[in-house]
Amino acid sequence: MNVVQSVDSVALLPAYLAAGTAVLVLITDLLVARPQATIAVAALGALGTAVGSALVGAGAERRTFCVGADCSWIFGGRAALVAVVVALLTVGVLGLSVPALRAGRSPVGEYAFLLACSMTGGVVLGAAGDLITLIVALETLTLPLYVLVGLRRGSLASAEAALTFFVVSVVATTLTLLGAALLYAVTGGLHLDRLGALIAEQPELRDLPLTTAAVAVLLVGLAFKVAAVPFHAWAPATYDGAPLPVAAYLSTASKLGGLVALLAVVQRALPADQTGPVLALLAVLTMTVGNLVALRQRRTVRLLAWSSVAQAGYILAPLGALALAAGRTDEARSAAYAAAIAYAVFFVVLELAAFAGVTALRPAGADGGTLDDLRGAARRHPWRAAAFGLALVGLAGLPPGLAGLFAKVTVVRALLDGGAAWLALVVALNAVIGLAYYLRVTAALWAPTPLAAPNVGGTAAVPVVGVVGVVLAVATVAAVVLGVAPQLVLDLAGR
Repeated sequence: MNVVQSVDSVALLPAYLAAGTAVLVLITDLLVARPQATIAVAALGALGTAVGSALVGAGAERRTFCVGADCSWIFGGRAALVAVVVALLTVGVLGLSVPALRAGRSPVGEYAFLLACSMTGGVVLGAAGDLITLIVALETLTLPLYVLVGLRRGSLASAEAALTFFVVSVVATTLTLLGAALLYAVTGGLHLDRLGALIAEQPELRDLPLTTAAVAVLLVGLAFKVAAVPFHAWAPATYDGAPLPVAAYLSTASKLGGLVALLAVVQRALPADQTGPVLALLAVLTMTVGNLVALRQRRTVRLLAWSSVAQAGYILAPLGALALAAGRTDEARSAAYAAAIAYAVFFVVLELAAFAGVTALRPAGADGGTLDDLRGAARRHPWRAAAFGLALVGLAGLPPGLAGLFAKVTVVRALLDGGAAWLALVVALNAVIGLAYYLRVTAALWAPTPLAAPNVGGTAAVPVVGVVGVVLAVATVAAVVLGVAPQLVLDLAGR
């Protein structure tokens, strides 16, 4: 028997480009030692990764590292969509980081290298076909972020946030590995499709207590990664203590990676009748708690962090339809999975625009400040405030933020198709609650600044930040384009 596997290098091209970017960044920093060159190499490498992923994903699905019908690498439309989004988010975060890096807040070489390494994990994650590849990719995405959160020199808040993130992530990783080990003990398989087939073909496996424990532990471990309630407490403190660009990456690329991993095991490996009720409960708790706590926030990044928790609930909501028989038909399942991925894509684009708006309205290298620091910002920086306001309106699901509106409509439609009208009602009610704080922040941008409360350290003396402005403009345009053509994202998510 020939045990030598053929390797499809074309299928692996996105991973090669992402990993090559990290290596080139390291070499450039060592040999050239010019911050501008290091950032340029990282940005060009990330753009090359996005282009390469799109080209490979445009063709037929490609598989490699296969044993029989089971493959560890499956690169199709959805994997390409995830890789392109992660790579473009990396470019955006690099742009947001330029002012702080120029000010010497963080070492440029280490910063760009760690960001490229994290991007590599995100690119691999979308194509993972087995639990080992999935978990290794997820940790490759997450591990560099421990350092990036705490990389800001002389910041105690940054160090505390890094420690919190590290401790929680270690617990989450331990639970995820334990769940994978228990599944292997029950089924003897690691490939996602093989696991799903074994559990479907042998109903007695589903009735084993060990299987139930494996499913529960694996879901809990991945729920930590997406900051789903009640496994969310680390997110607000970590986001608020991290540098603004790193918080943006945590809220977009890192959250997208966790959701992709969760969706992969739910769609292909785990029994829907067991995962559906758990996901429905997580979705309700996550969106409700996130929205209610966001109402009380006065710090900008903490408000965005809690809104990000709530948005994770909306993304999980379509998967809650699996709790019902009507939601487990092939058509309803496909619609639910596509809705979850599409909402995640719409969300991360709007969230990046929101963080870019905060960064553009704050002094270079500063934290997100309070909501009072943003009062009257539209009078001083009308275009930046308008773009930030558009992102907030989009996250609320109101026009003209059509991307956010279509995202919520897609989720509700998927829930109604799956017979989960009660969950669609919960989504609608929470969307109304979310309007309160999104519109409050938007209104503050145009509110007069109180004379008795001068804007100390606020936005009045913000210098023009060219690169941040470009990122804000591009993210805003991308949100508008996606809002006009949402079906394109849905079609890619459904492949």
